[in-house]
Amino acid sequence: MTNFFEQERPSSFEVIQLLEQLKKNDIPWKSGRVMAYVYEPEPEAYALIQKAYMMFLTENGLDPTAFSSLLKMEQEVIDAALQLVGGTEQSAGNFTFGGTESIILAVKAARDYARDMYPHIKQPNIVLAETGHAAFFKACHYLCLETKVIPVDAETFTPNPEDYRNAIDENTVMVVASTPSYAHGVIDPVEDIAKIAKEKGVLCHVDACVGGMYLPFAKRAGFDIPNFDFTVDGVTSISMDFHKYGYTAKGASAILYKDRELRKYQIYTCSSWSGYSVVNPTVLSSKTGGSLAACWANMNFIGAKGFEEIVKETETAKGKVVDAIKNMKGIRLLGKPIMNMVAFAGDGVDLFSLSKRMNDMGWYIQLQFKAGISPTNIHLSINRANVPHIDAFIEDLGKVVQDLLDNPPNDALPFPAEMLEGITPEMVQQLKTVLGVGDGEAPSDLTMVNRILDAVSPAKRDMILREFVNGLFR
Repeated sequence: MTNFFEQERPSSFEVIQLLEQLKKNDIPWKSGRVMAYVYEPEPEAYALIQKAYMMFLTENGLDPTAFSSLLKMEQEVIDAALQLVGGTEQSAGNFTFGGTESIILAVKAARDYARDMYPHIKQPNIVLAETGHAAFFKACHYLCLETKVIPVDAETFTPNPEDYRNAIDENTVMVVASTPSYAHGVIDPVEDIAKIAKEKGVLCHVDACVGGMYLPFAKRAGFDIPNFDFTVDGVTSISMDFHKYGYTAKGASAILYKDRELRKYQIYTCSSWSGYSVVNPTVLSSKTGGSLAACWANMNFIGAKGFEEIVKETETAKGKVVDAIKNMKGIRLLGKPIMNMVAFAGDGVDLFSLSKRMNDMGWYIQLQFKAGISPTNIHLSINRANVPHIDAFIEDLGKVVQDLLDNPPNDALPFPAEMLEGITPEMVQQLKTVLGVGDGEAPSDLTMVNRILDAVSPAKRDMILREFVNGLFR
């Protein structure tokens, strides 16, 4: 970057040109060939989302009494969300800027509820399966709770409810069930988990961040979806994202409570400083009204019938992908995906090379490293924009898999895996030099980087990633 204090002021046109130049190396999400990170709405909805966002870009969600429009829209968005997940007049919730924020608030509410109701608990913990989202570990890290992690079945990737019963102790404040767990698209046995939680007197949170705007419509469309929401006795809170299969702008999520009395424990207040009294229902204080307005506009525009039609289309596409994977030699399906999220492992095919080849052909698919019972795999989040391209994707995947079976790549690591386990933070810089990765720039080819990260233990992987990312950002 040039010296900020010496550079001449560019025109707005020149700034836009610079932004367009910067975007050139981003994944081409408008192609319909991206199966991660982006959930693309239809063109008319996209235009509406942009307009609604910009209309409320400057409005500040800090004080709902100053911008009553934001309060009204949040009430209506949350009301719609509660209708989808079986809420009642006693239920409540808030709009957040992402699933992680929703999860942090659920954990905070559980912690503070326990402080009030069970003051003997000095070191609270939550119980979740090893497939539970990393955001729960992040929330516990931030809020000083412990995590008690239970295993999942090697075939179904779902936990045994009795393991929850055995893991819950006198310090447990909440258990977590996933609908679905992101990695494999499978749903935990919510009814059994919630029943045990109620018997033990602890809260039960359902992480429906990816499923909350999908599973209710799939159920309405006649697909076999197990009960997972507030109609299940014992479920006390739910997180759900709008910016995934609700197809609105990021960030847009919700934290919902079956009983509004529990919601008060997520709220933060501070009147002990010299400024205005702070009352934060969610984590952020000042925040744009843009994402809320975009969400409100999009939900009204697409409507329940529109979302149901999208789910029908994506379920059909998912079915094609699942059938194709099952019939392909060299790869194998992981678990039994309930919704449109699919994972497959290599069964003779090198996934790192497969990922690179598919990327070179214009497909963006997500590589997931081995962890616990889950092997190295490829994850696909199939969204509305992918539907017209599914047949082409299956054809290209089949060609790449067969070619890799016929011509196995040289997948040797530059160092023995045992040596990598001894790597220190100081040595990571040397590793980056060997791989041709400089500070402040993203690698153009992640194949070898991914091989290395997959070869080491999760703890060592975390350290290497911290060092890489610390150098990536200024």
